[in-house]
Amino acid sequence: MHILTKETLPSATRKQEITMIDTKKIEQLARQVHEAMPKGIREFGDDVEKKIRQVLQAQLTRMDLVNREEFDVQTQVLLRTREKLAALEQRLAQLESNATVNAATPGASAPQDVIKTEDPQ
Repeated sequence: MHILTKETLPSATRKQEITMIDTKKIEQLARQVHEAMPKGIREFGDDVEKKIRQVLQAQLTRMDLVNREEFDVQTQVLLRTREKLAALEQRLAQLESNATVNAATPGASAPQDVIKTEDPQ
């Protein structure tokens, strides 16, 4: 299970408020907790369920979690970053291989490959 918090997100994403918690899910969870309680406590009725809902809401908010949509976005960003890293590692290996071959060949000129330092995007 992966849990993203606001601290693990890029700073641009952190600026967005990510406290969206599905109230229907909280109500459903509160109802389930209420139903699981002993019958004597359940007789207090709506007050207990309301208090459970408030505590759940407060604790989930305090946990500083991100919603599923933001998690999916960050997963895609990570996948693209890994793909770029793999391509750069492959390119570096190719350049190192070319440099080794050129250094081992007597009278060889300097490598003609140019290394770009910035992504044009």
